Amino acid sequence: MSQKTAIVTPAVKKPGLDPDEPQSYRPMSNLTFMSKIIERIVAEQMRAHLTECDLMPPVQSAYRQSHSTETALLKVISDIIDAADNRQVTLLGLLDMIAAFDTVDHQILLRRLQVSYGIGGQVLQWLTSFLTDRTQLIAFSGARSTLQSLPCGVPQGSVLGRLLFALYSADVIKIAVSHGVCIHAYADDMQTYASCSAPDRQIVTSRLLACIADIEAWMTSNRLKLNADKTEFI
Repeated sequence: MSQKTAIVTPAVKKPGLDPDEPQSYRPMSNLTFMSKIIERIVAEQMRAHLTECDLMPPVQSAYRQSHSTETALLKVISDIIDAADNRQVTLLGLLDMIAAFDTVDHQILLRRLQVSYGIGGQVLQWLTSFLTDRTQLIAFSGARSTLQSLPCGVPQGSVLGRLLFALYSADVIKIAVSHGVCIHAYADDMQTYASCSAPDRQIVTSRLLACIADIEAWMTSNRLKLNADKTEFI
């Protein structure tokens, strides 16, 4: 099997979800052992570069050493408690980006890696090869689909795909900052929040809603390519 071919096994996201609903499943990409070994080597070298140059998104707790769901939770709760100590209320918006990994635009990602993270030369060429000409098939209940090409997205279940998504989605953090809204992320789960005195809550609510609207617009623009090629995913 090609190192760029994934066998996707749909897995129910969590207990209690309706197994008859497609939205209840998360597509897990089963890749070859050798491809994961190579990905792990590349990912470690990229993390070393990003850490040394302080380029990792500062409010992204996923796929980073000494960071976890606990650090994400503690950061948000700590900020809310600090605001309460200053007699402020906190407005919180919880975001879960649907099909986030599947809608990554390869050209945008590669350009961002070069411009924002200083990755070029042979490394960028290798990453370009890693992302392009990928294929997948679905395996479910003993049946397999035909092989399909993947014009966009990073494979869930891969080692390198998770890190690439964290770098790709850093623009969402910039959107929040531009609106004066705090944000913390764990992969595609994001918490946006803002604190203020009680009389100002309407103004801050409008600001938070505008921030969420811009983030939704960012995600919609990334889904356009997926929708344009939806026949490839049937």
